[in-house]
This record gives sequence, structure tokens and C-alpha cells, in this order.
Amino acid sequence: MMSVAARSRALSPYLQASSWAVSGSLKPLVPARPAVDPAPPAFAAPLAERALLGQESLRARSARGGPAVSARLNAPAGVRFAHTDIRVPDFSDYRRNDVLDPSKPSQDSSESRKVFSYLVTGTTAVMGVYAAKTVVTQFISSMSASADVLALSKIEIKLGDIPEGKNMTFKWRGKPLFVRHRTEKEIATEAAVDLSELRDPQHDKDRVLNPSWVIVIGVCTHLGCVPIANAGEFGGYYCPCHGSHYDASGRIRKGPAPLNLEVPFYEFPDDDTVIVG
Repeated sequence: MMSVAARSRALSPYLQASSWAVSGSLKPLVPARPAVDPAPPAFAAPLAERALLGQESLRARSARGGPAVSARLNAPAGVRFAHTDIRVPDFSDYRRNDVLDPSKPSQDSSESRKVFSYLVTGTTAVMGVYAAKTVVTQFISSMSASADVLALSKIEIKLGDIPEGKNMTFKWRGKPLFVRHRTEKEIATEAAVDLSELRDPQHDKDRVLNPSWVIVIGVCTHLGCVPIANAGEFGGYYCPCHGSHYDASGRIRKGPAPLNLEVPFYEFPDDDTVIVG
């Protein structure tokens, strides 16, 4: 149905109006005062003789005190002071059964409602923690080394290519790797060293898995230079940069280097192969 304001203007000949006054909380009901004499019934008078409805006539027919005047096509106009005819939607389907009764105190059902709230809160917290853990795990995994980089993290060396008493250098993870095939004399000499004479005390058997093979990273522990194999006063490694001398087990014996040469992780899958990394 179409509603229009009181200012009907061109539609005024087609509108019929009646008014109702509803008393408010501040004033008693004031009867509506018509502006003109009551007209005969609409069906009795011809259209030309009917009083035209406009802003002035509707205002005069309505109650005093600023009522809201409305008019509708083919329906009586109305004056409304209170929205008492508006139906309030029923929200019972969305309410809990414990609070449907308006006469029942809400404190009687507070415990059960709190349990439900705690359950929802706890479930949400667990899901949030799990989601955060997944995001962090994926973020850390994205920064880990790729498959091609991991493939270079290990190196396999054929020990049969290294003669006794010689040292070979390999590139591993961007660093030089020394693999030394020691003689029986070198093994006996390094095993007999007094640990009290060492700057970085470490027994030879703690640095090797197989006494015949010494595997160390060829980086001087002083300033990161690359020592020379089979050189120095102790027949092991010598760093010409600042004069650090290492023995055949890679232990510092003389010079400014504070620590022994680093021993990486390695294993022997068989007697002729070593895997470093």
C-alpha cells in the first residue's frame, strides 16, 4: 500500500481522511477540533461538493499538540501519537530455553549458561592456538633450505683415492674439508701426546672414529684462514697468516689460534666410503 505525507496537493481530491488522537504521557487527550462543519456522508454528496483534503484541513481535523498526520490512497488517513499498533517480532527461536520464561529469574540458569559460554570460549581458544601454530610452522618451513641446498649438505668421499700419509681437500658447504690418511707412526705419536701440553685439551681418540682417518674443517680458528696440510713444526697443518701450528690430529700446538680445528659430523657406511654431513 502506498503512503503519502499530509501535503497531498494534486492527490487531495482522491484522498479520504480521518484522525485519531492518542493521549501521551505528558498531556491528557485533547479531542480533535474540525476546521469545518461535518460534511455529509461521502457516498451521499457528489464529488464536486466534497470538501477537498489538504494540509490545512487535515491539520484542523487532527488533535492539537503536533500529531503525525498520514494519508493513504483509498484508505482513511490517521493521526498517531504512539506506536502501539506495531508488532514486535518473536525471537523465541533464537533464545535459550532457560530464559524463555519472563517470570523466572535468570540467576537460576546462570550456571548452565556459563558452562556453555566457557565451552565456546575454550573451543575458540584451542582453534586459535592451532591456527597460530600452523601459520608459524608454515612460515618457518618457508625459510628452511630447499631440496637442492640440502642435497649439497652432505658429501660422499671414496677413501681408496687417498694414499697413506697424504691429505686431500674437498669443498663442503662452502668450506675446505681436510681428509687425512694417517700412517701408523702418526697415529702412535698423536695418541701419546700429554693433554697438559695442549691449549685446547682433547685426546686423539675423541677426534676420530677410525684412527687411520682424520677429518677436519680446514679453517683456522684464529681468523678463518686456510692452513697448509702436511706442514708446520708438528707435521700436521700450518697457517702462514699468523703462524698457527696444528698436529696430525688437528689440535693447536703453537701460535695465536685458541682452538683446535673443527671436526664435522661424519660416518663410515663401509670401509672404503665416508659421508660427511
